[in-house]
Amino acid sequence: MMRVLIVHNQLWAHYKSKLFSEIDRAIKRSDSSDELLVAQIALYEESRKVMQSDDTVVYDYPYKVLFERSLDQVSFRERREALFKVFNAYRPDVLNITGYFDWAQVLLMFHARRKGVKVVLSSESSSADHNRSSWKERVKKVIVNRANAFFCFGKTSAEYLESLGVAKSAITVRNAAVIDEQMIRQRYDAAKKELAANVVSRKFVYVGRLAPEKNLTTLILAFAQAVKTTGSDWQLLFVGGGPEKERLEKLVSDSGIADKVIFAGGFPWYQVPDWLAKSDVLVLPSQSEPWGLVVNEAMVCGMPVIVSETCGCVGDLVQNGVNGFTFKHTQQADLEKHLTWFIQNPDRIAGMGQESLKLIAPFAAGPVAAQMAATYRELAGKAR
Repeated sequence: MMRVLIVHNQLWAHYKSKLFSEIDRAIKRSDSSDELLVAQIALYEESRKVMQSDDTVVYDYPYKVLFERSLDQVSFRERREALFKVFNAYRPDVLNITGYFDWAQVLLMFHARRKGVKVVLSSESSSADHNRSSWKERVKKVIVNRANAFFCFGKTSAEYLESLGVAKSAITVRNAAVIDEQMIRQRYDAAKKELAANVVSRKFVYVGRLAPEKNLTTLILAFAQAVKTTGSDWQLLFVGGGPEKERLEKLVSDSGIADKVIFAGGFPWYQVPDWLAKSDVLVLPSQSEPWGLVVNEAMVCGMPVIVSETCGCVGDLVQNGVNGFTFKHTQQADLEKHLTWFIQNPDRIAGMGQESLKLIAPFAAGPVAAQMAATYRELAGKAR
């Protein structure tokens, strides 16, 4: 019998819920006596409190919520004591912590290793998503090299771990950036079917917060120049809310493209495919993005993408001229060039969308969960 304990920050995390459910199924398929427990530290992050009432999220896996409140309201001491308590009571063979940014989880990892328990570290970080000091990197080297195996979102996070001294062979999963691809595609197809009889304008779409780090000024100015140069009737759709909304609306007005830009507002994750169905090409121009799961969502729907090079997903999901384009977030002219290309080559959109489907296939939740379950079995001495 194998026991696996996963530590995760918050219960409300729709794509993690999908992944944990698939991991539980994969573990049980191999041996019905094996067990999984996900220790959810809190219910939600304060910034996502409004979302935690979302009843579309299915928690179809064994879990325990340690604190019935916001993660932001749980102190380090509370986290540490609760995590040690659940660990000692559950007595796992394998512990999976979900980051080295939480000292309570780091201390639990060291405790687990002293007890002879194998440790998996899940990492989303890459070398590009933040500026890093040398002393912090030295501390991280000590921490990460206490783990036995690693799950990474993609190439950039794997390469970052390797730069910290982690052996390539220890990174057993390099495509952990999963979404609920079945629900996303079903919603998208249903929305497309409803739109079939309606003629809609071609659209670029951005999905996410309207915040400074998303580099949306560059997107608006590049789009304004592209439609001015081509005389196109393409539109730009923003799906999301945030502190930059009023400033961006003024920029759109000042740029003379108010009739071509739509600010739809914010919507729950499961309604995003409805907006993707009304669009043609996703644009993610962020200054910094550890991954960018909206790119997965668009690609699952068979859409081309334009993504800045500082987004973690680029190395795995975007091939220039194949399923879209990448650009330096500081180079407005490059983004303008790519927008113009799609405006002038609409016949290429469908083919590039098909390439997106091929590139996103390895990130399907079921197969990724099976890889994770296999790692747990091997660490627990149950490999077959």
